[in-house]
Amino acid sequence: MTENDNLEISRRRLLGTVGAAGAAGLVIGAAGGVGIAAPGSDGDGGTGAAGAPALTSVGATEVMFHGKHQAGITTPLQSRGHLIAFDLAPGAGRKESAALLRRWSETAKTLMAGKAPTGDTGVALDAGPSSLTVTFGFGRTFFDRTGLTARRPSALDPLPAFSADALDARRSEGDLWVQIGADDALVAFHALRALQKDAGDAARVRWQMNGFNRSAGATARPMTARNLMGQVDGTGNPQVTDADFDRRIFVPAGAGGATEWMAGGSYAVVRRIRMLLDDWEKLPLDGQEKVIGRRKSDGAPLTGGTETTELDLNKRGPDGTTVIPDNAHARISAPEQNGGAAMLRRPFSFHDGIAPDGTPDAGLLFVCWQADPLRGFVPVQRKLDRGDALSPFIRHEASGLFAVPGGPAEGEYVGQRLLES
Repeated sequence: MTENDNLEISRRRLLGTVGAAGAAGLVIGAAGGVGIAAPGSDGDGGTGAAGAPALTSVGATEVMFHGKHQAGITTPLQSRGHLIAFDLAPGAGRKESAALLRRWSETAKTLMAGKAPTGDTGVALDAGPSSLTVTFGFGRTFFDRTGLTARRPSALDPLPAFSADALDARRSEGDLWVQIGADDALVAFHALRALQKDAGDAARVRWQMNGFNRSAGATARPMTARNLMGQVDGTGNPQVTDADFDRRIFVPAGAGGATEWMAGGSYAVVRRIRMLLDDWEKLPLDGQEKVIGRRKSDGAPLTGGTETTELDLNKRGPDGTTVIPDNAHARISAPEQNGGAAMLRRPFSFHDGIAPDGTPDAGLLFVCWQADPLRGFVPVQRKLDRGDALSPFIRHEASGLFAVPGGPAEGEYVGQRLLES
């Protein structure tokens, strides 16, 4: 057995404690097309290969690379994330992009399976897959630089300007975009480092953002995430079990034409939203709840019920005013207030240090998914921009829009249908 074989065995630690049944796998929703496998015991008394201790279920969980859709869209939120944009190097075009996506896809497939790629650094040697996902997308400028403008979707037209934006162009957009998520920080960093090295001379990092969520297993039961304002964030998300989920989130197949390569794909809007926490935390609890339109304790509407109870937008209090204020964030962003517009929000929180004046550079790495941003993100953000009570407490500092193609079939790399057809 070679040294590389030993590294791979140690790297994978194939076993996981997944409950008394030792389930062999789990599939998250037919719409998602994302399989998650959690290996069970190999009967050696709770140890993995080469006598190594078994991984916990968190470390052993594996997300499938191949599928109808790319992983990292309907996959449950991971505890650690990296968002990275690359620009193609001068002189790099379609041929170099195809080679890069082929390398990236092979590395992502290997790492998501819990294996060590060639020349592995050993950073995540003791960990399993840890729900690692790697998702790839193309920015508008990618099509100019590869001679593929005829195949650029109209959905990639630039987002409109919003009055509350304070965007830093250096941390916005990009030719290529990569989203990495994992339930272990070292596994996420390992993937980041491997993909950066794979870029070689073909592409250069334009910007990088690092985020986090609550760790898997930290609560007694799965719960909607909270953001750094302490609010439950993501209650109104579409569910993969919804009859119209695919129509809202994924580009349908069969349209034909120059953009058929996007079948099964989605569009990601990425926004770095700074939370002005010092100002927010000066508000009393009832003031914070009126800004959002939901109880802070459990995410339920101010009109009563539980987190999943529908907003009663017509209910009025004893003083005759609406219980959920007219400018409350939940009211303005509700699908029924926006012609049914919906998007799948899948964010990470961030904290990038504290300024000399004590102000935290913290907030939300907002990532939302939709079949068409002009029918998802844009109409909702326009309404929020005109009168959201939350606006004085946040600042949009960076923005990007990316076309994320469908998942690769066995033997394919991500984007092959665009780059080789």
